[in-house]
Amino acid sequence: MYHKTKPYRIFTVFNYILMIAVSVMCVVPLIHVLAVSFSGKSAANANLVGLWPVDFTVDAYTKTVANENFIRSIWVTLQRTVLGTLFSMGIVILAAYALSKENARFRRRNMYIWLLVFTMLFSGGLVPMYILIQKLHLMNSIWVLILPGAVSVWNVILLLNFFRAVPKEMEEAAFIDGAGHFRTLFSVYLPVSMPAIATLSLFTIVGHWNSWFDGLLYMTDHRNYPLATFLQSVIVQQDFSKVTVRPEDLENISQRTVKAAQIFIGMAPILIVYPFLQRFFVKGIVLGAVKE
Repeated sequence: MYHKTKPYRIFTVFNYILMIAVSVMCVVPLIHVLAVSFSGKSAANANLVGLWPVDFTVDAYTKTVANENFIRSIWVTLQRTVLGTLFSMGIVILAAYALSKENARFRRRNMYIWLLVFTMLFSGGLVPMYILIQKLHLMNSIWVLILPGAVSVWNVILLLNFFRAVPKEMEEAAFIDGAGHFRTLFSVYLPVSMPAIATLSLFTIVGHWNSWFDGLLYMTDHRNYPLATFLQSVIVQQDFSKVTVRPEDLENISQRTVKAAQIFIGMAPILIVYPFLQRFFVKGIVLGAVKE
């Protein structure tokens, strides 16, 4: 019984200690940010806040919710996340279904796959992409946050392999019953591929929610900033003149508490969605990575 051996027990204890240490390192900063967001101005400015609020107050959240630019950035991000995820997953599912067919049924299938893989390794670069976006008149549009990254080749390959693992007998039975390719895709492939689709959808949602560089690059009007770009401007660039609360609002509260409140409100939707979809991770990724 290998699990009763001394080296195995030592390895198990080491793994538990390592996982607990990693978990603590992930959770402690989050608790600290939450404590700062609920702390008073003097305590936050003096760095007296640890893992528990000092001089408890909700003023930072009140001012944050009342901030027009912050609420607008959340609305932009919600549009981007919903539209971007639906658009991206629609393209990924259709591409993966077509490319999962054998060469006899889809001629030059390998050529299309290699073309997709080529784009993973090489790109035109930032400047040509910026010029292209300008020529297409997509600047300051919600679509500039959705279209350039709509097709994730990695997701296509992952779902392609998942579709190839679906028994061919199920597809043949659907064809015998008179179903076409679209009916077969929606009635046979999608129901049995929910773990992979849920996993890829979560990847796409988190990607859109956390992406900030494209907003900074393509949004010349700061009122169109998505949430991640808004927070990046406040926290990294320290650019309070454009995107944060009014000076008179900061008389009784600290900028640190406002930033902490904005960070926590910004991450809250992902923290809510993640537990519902993370159970698909192992099955979705492992089966999707199996190659024939």
